[in-house]
Amino acid sequence: MDNRANPRCRRRPIIFNLDMKKIIYIILITLIPQFVYAAGNGGSDESKSEYFKDAKKLVKRAGKLEKKEKIDKAKQLYSQAFEKLEKAYSSDKNNPDILNYMGYTSRKTGNFELAEKFYLTGLSIKPDHNGINEYLGELYVQTNRIDKAKERLDVLKNCNCDEFSELELIIKTRGTKIY
Repeated sequence: MDNRANPRCRRRPIIFNLDMKKIIYIILITLIPQFVYAAGNGGSDESKSEYFKDAKKLVKRAGKLEKKEKIDKAKQLYSQAFEKLEKAYSSDKNNPDILNYMGYTSRKTGNFELAEKFYLTGLSIKPDHNGINEYLGELYVQTNRIDKAKERLDVLKNCNCDEFSELELIIKTRGTKIY
């Protein structure tokens, strides 16, 4: 018997094809948002902020070690923090807070040139950033550039903030304050 002559045989493939197309469309419609989300989530804000959060925790721990005069251990933590900050910075290059911490950790490990570069890059994004201005001033005191430190203090003079008083004290005592 010739299947082409039988109308039932023709309908089944058509109905089957229509049903299969609907099923495929439904599957695609449900999966496409997941693929789009996964593709766009590769450098998510969550992962950026996690690197930054982790780095800040390491900096805090390093500071505690510094106060206990465990300088070598503190420097190791500052270096670890810097590595996390590099990852955060790679996907968020316009964040002055990340640059501030990169400068801070560089300065704490003794790399003053690199620290200054990060601070200045951060200030190019946000010139009135209190933290960067204070820490750059501290770096200038450490590198015996008091005039430049006073320039940073002038930027902070109207901020009514702790950064002003801290930098002012460091300049007056020529860095004998533990920081």
